[in-house]
Order: sequence, then structure tokens, then C-alpha cells
Amino acid sequence: MVLALAPAAVPAQVAATGDYLALMDADGDGRVSLEEYLAWMAYAFERMDRNGDGVLSADELPGGKGRPVTLTEHKARLTDRFNRQDANADGFLDARELAAPPR
Repeated sequence: MVLALAPAAVPAQVAATGDYLALMDADGDGRVSLEEYLAWMAYAFERMDRNGDGVLSADELPGGKGRPVTLTEHKARLTDRFNRQDANADGFLDARELAAPPR
């Protein structure tokens, strides 16, 4: 699954949740919006999509097999994960929410 690859593909070393927040927080407001989250997490998909067609075909997936995954499907999964992590339902993730185990 594409989501399982995202943490392993982090392009910068992250030592603490605050570091992760700072990397994802494009506008520097101390919290991560859905748009920032999707932009940050899309890199895993983009790196794997070697032909740039917006679909991870079996040969682009880990192990070279599996059902094709579209960018739309990937973003929908990420949106679901974001919404589950957004414990206070304010539309943003703070450092505490980013550090919390998935719900």
C-alpha cells in the first residue's frame, strides 16, 4: 500500500514531532492544514510514479505487484488519515495530534 511507504520516504531527517511539524507547515503558523498535509505526503506517490501518469501501476509498487493506485485514491486515503488524526476537528493538525498514534 502506498501509505505504508510514506514514513520511510521522508526526505529530511526528523528527530522530534516539532521538526516534522516545521517541515510540513508551509505557512509557518504552527499547525498543518489538509492542503499542507497532502502536499507533504504526496512526495511518496510522486517518487514512485516513474512515468508521471498519476497512477501507480503494479511495476511501480513495492514488490512489483498489486492493484493500480491513482493519485485521487491516494489523496482520499491521506484525507481520511488526516481527519482521524484531527482529534479536535478544527481542520488542522498540531504537534500533539501529529505525535498521537493513528485513531
